[in-house]
Amino acid sequence: MKAAEQRVPLTDLYQGDHWAKAQALVPLASKAGFTPELWVASAGLGLRPVTDTAPAYAATFSPRHADSVAASPDDSARWWHCLQTDDSTRSLASLSQRGHMLLILSEAYANVMASDLGNLARGANETLLIGGAQSHQGITRVPSDATLRHALGGTLTSLNVRMAAAWLEHCSNARLTSPETRTAWNTWTAQVSKRETYNRLPLTDEAVIEFIRTNHAQHPGHSRTRMLRELRSQGLACEQKRFAHLYAVTVEKQ
Repeated sequence: MKAAEQRVPLTDLYQGDHWAKAQALVPLASKAGFTPELWVASAGLGLRPVTDTAPAYAATFSPRHADSVAASPDDSARWWHCLQTDDSTRSLASLSQRGHMLLILSEAYANVMASDLGNLARGANETLLIGGAQSHQGITRVPSDATLRHALGGTLTSLNVRMAAAWLEHCSNARLTSPETRTAWNTWTAQVSKRETYNRLPLTDEAVIEFIRTNHAQHPGHSRTRMLRELRSQGLACEQKRFAHLYAVTVEKQ
């Protein structure tokens, strides 16, 4: 008999800096005058409150990732639709009827959820989208802004959630997108925005291959994209196409 899969609360299922910052939004929202509920948009589970439980899983809509659930944006959108058809009460449109909504989405996830965002925009209460892929009339969107990373800290991976935290700190009178809140945000960003320049050290092919071998031995589950990001975070340089070729001859052809 197959053992039952262990289910754990979603608050304990996810890991990493992005998730830690996402959970920290709850007290920030409370301080701003809201009564927050935290939900996740998951490639494995659909739209779920963090009070739900689930077994461990590996799934993402991020392209060119080892755990990507589909090979194309259209297939990813169909996957998301299938996840969501099981429970129509767990939709962005239905959640928006309960109050203000703050959405934090990467470009990849926003593209997958484009239909849901369109439905939300047609009947949403006050809604703010941080990141995303495009604007929707009826939803206030603040695009991801790399010039804020210097002020917010962290990596570009967690930039959107850090921007959301900063936005909540500028909220006025429990209004997510009030003119006062927008003015405070615009004033702050004008003061702290800083375009970053990178002076990374170029590497020979042999040095890149050695880095890939070492990283793969220590972290065999790391994707090529994550490995390149880690290399660059150490102040080292390698063009993406060149890194992909060296990764292929080092790891994929073993």
